[in-house]
Amino acid sequence: MLLTIERLSLHADAVAHGPEGTVHVAMALPGEQIEGEAEGGRIAQPKIVTPSPERVKAPCPHYRACGGCVLQHASDAFVARWKAQVVENALSVRGIAAQVARVETSPLHARRRATLAGRRTKKGTLVGFHARASDTLVEVPECLILRPELMEKIPALHAATALGASRKGEVSFALTLSEAGVEMAAQGGKEMEPALFESLSGLARDHDLARLSWNGETVAARRPALQNFGRARVTPPPGAFLQATEEGEAALVGFVRAALAGADRIADLFAGCGTFALALADRAEVHAVEGEAAMLEALDRGWRGAQGLKRVTHEARDLFRRPLLPDELDRYDAIVIDPPRAGAEAQVREICASKTRELAYVSCNPVTFARDAQVLIEAGFALADLIVVDQFRWSSHIELAARFRRG
Repeated sequence: MLLTIERLSLHADAVAHGPEGTVHVAMALPGEQIEGEAEGGRIAQPKIVTPSPERVKAPCPHYRACGGCVLQHASDAFVARWKAQVVENALSVRGIAAQVARVETSPLHARRRATLAGRRTKKGTLVGFHARASDTLVEVPECLILRPELMEKIPALHAATALGASRKGEVSFALTLSEAGVEMAAQGGKEMEPALFESLSGLARDHDLARLSWNGETVAARRPALQNFGRARVTPPPGAFLQATEEGEAALVGFVRAALAGADRIADLFAGCGTFALALADRAEVHAVEGEAAMLEALDRGWRGAQGLKRVTHEARDLFRRPLLPDELDRYDAIVIDPPRAGAEAQVREICASKTRELAYVSCNPVTFARDAQVLIEAGFALADLIVVDQFRWSSHIELAARFRRG
């Protein structure tokens, strides 16, 4: 069956139309002619008959099997352009004409956090990323994305899998590079008991892990797993959210600082452990609001231990169920908001009803961002600046930052 690729889906699958309807094609690009037999509406191993000029040789030897990356067959310029177009198209569907000013792409070997999986096998253990659309694990000894410090801890994941994975289960390992070294947060393993605790403690020592937690329980905290947020040094809870690359974090923080440069009092909503709040506190008072109390406690300790920062207050609050109301928002000159993938529909409506004039919105989902942007614009805000920050290189994941102004 000869098909012509029309576009990429939001998950970066190529899309074509065949005799029986829409077909999704792996590792193909718009304009290419391909051949292959579809199973369940998908062609997993297409033959490229007419290649796109944007097609390149995938640089990673694991690419065809590993599902961690989906766009290594495309030029860097194409990937950046496509990610910008996804954001622009999401806004266009909502009637918003906007252009991405620039795309900030993190370099190779930059990912300082990643989640790998481990599984016991008849021959030993298997650790890696999942294959495309599969629960098969693929080992990635030459991964081009992860920081070398994370790659060096793969043997520790094998050891932890051997100790704590059930015969049929799979353990998820979140690795994070901190100032003190690598920390591991494992989920899905055997229930903790004294012998396993002792063995895992020894593993943390033998593999020089800064911190190790198992199913939410801290087993070893050999050194504080510190992260630098502005002038503050913060020890987030095990497995807590952290921007994926230092370069990506710097791009987002720089954008937010520039967008809110004139504000003396700022509300940071969905503040996490203080990525933005503590960076902004060198020149403005900040009120940080976050649903997870443990993250706020880490933020507060970091602020109290820093020198030269203005006042940072915090509040544990579920902003989906109890968004800040207009009279609360009116205490601040500006707002930064960084919600999860669901966006912040309820909170955005309260922002619209407030007197807020300056807003920086950071998002990891162009679709929910566009929905919230439409509400803001209908309330009198203008979309003044828009960038894409690509921390998840060669993936379909897209992050962005936008500046809104009113009045």
